[in-house]
Amino acid sequence: MGNYADVNGLHLYYETHGAGKPLILLHGGLASGEMFGAVLPALAASHQVILVDLQGHGRTADIDRPLDVRLMADDIGALIDHLGLDKPDVVGFSMGGGVALWTAIKFPEKVGKAVVASANIRRDAIYAEMLGQQGQVNAAAAAFMKDTPMYELYQRVAPHPEYFPQLLDKIGEVLQQDFDFTEDVRGLRVPTMIVAADADMAPPSHYIETFKLLDGGLRDGGWTGEGRPKGGHALAILPGLTHYNLGDSPLFAAVTLNFLGATE
Repeated sequence: MGNYADVNGLHLYYETHGAGKPLILLHGGLASGEMFGAVLPALAASHQVILVDLQGHGRTADIDRPLDVRLMADDIGALIDHLGLDKPDVVGFSMGGGVALWTAIKFPEKVGKAVVASANIRRDAIYAEMLGQQGQVNAAAAAFMKDTPMYELYQRVAPHPEYFPQLLDKIGEVLQQDFDFTEDVRGLRVPTMIVAADADMAPPSHYIETFKLLDGGLRDGGWTGEGRPKGGHALAILPGLTHYNLGDSPLFAAVTLNFLGATE
């Protein structure tokens, strides 16, 4: 069943599925919570999944502010308070992965564990050809996207279907901005798993670099795990996947559940 929470000036749409430890699930750009339809049953079998439509996406109308993952993390922090959740896990893919990361960075006292999938911490890690494609995301591209699933979804569920070109403009603006979250990640206190496809938007080495910032990949783990990262962090590079099918892959659900169920 769908509900709305009024947080930070946003009429934020969310759905609740299943029962158990709460898990906030965050979608990628130009998508909505519906993108997780294939993995939602597996996740909801052992968790209370709170499926969120982020700012300007799905059933959540846009407001007059940038589409910045750090601001959207504030929305998730406020949603946790609004729902009275006790340290939910936060799982996100792509743009949602960035939101999950920043929720963990900004609100460590509110988050249990975090899963950050296919999210990059430096813009210059993204393949050059992908940066070129991102440079073409703007309102003018709307006419060429009318046969895509992203356009169909927006027209079907958005409060203002006519605003699709404006959404492309806002996403395009964000994609052109440089960013480097290296120092922010280095101080992360929430146990976090970095997840990527083996053919993702950035090379596997970038996600390994991120893991190293979290004390991972620096030494042998040891017979009893004594050499694993001190903060309970983990890394998963998923085989045979890309940026475009990781989010609905059973492998993604499996490694997520394994990490969330693991002991510290």
